[in-house]
Amino acid sequence: MPAIVQLIIRLLITAALYSFFIWALYILWQDLRNQAELLVAYQATPIELALQAAQPMTMQFTKHEIVIGRDAACDFPIEDKTVSSQHARLSFHHHQWWLEDLGSTNGTLLNLMPVTTAMVVTSGDQIACGQAVVTIKIEAKPVKIGG
Repeated sequence: MPAIVQLIIRLLITAALYSFFIWALYILWQDLRNQAELLVAYQATPIELALQAAQPMTMQFTKHEIVIGRDAACDFPIEDKTVSSQHARLSFHHHQWWLEDLGSTNGTLLNLMPVTTAMVVTSGDQIACGQAVVTIKIEAKPVKIGG
């Protein structure tokens, strides 16, 4: 085989390898960008909990799960004897905040309605854990228009 043909074959193989390498990097970059967009879209909408009591307390959260209870390890601890150690849970999924009772002794009320299954909460709702009342404020998340 003449030397010129071997050189052309080597150049074509080199070009094919570099093309494959560039294509693979481009696909990885696209996938990484898409994953970053999905992660941003899945972030929990910020929620603020305000305890209405003799010693009012307000806390803001951006995580996906918040446990309310008397235990100091809870995310939103309430010092009240009518509140169970782990009384209720707020969780963010399906782009909404949901409230569920964790088998508390005195029950959980959402706007004076007993919580028997997970219920969607909105800004301005009031959660009664025993005799403690917590008001919810959910910040509106900016809507992304277009891609």
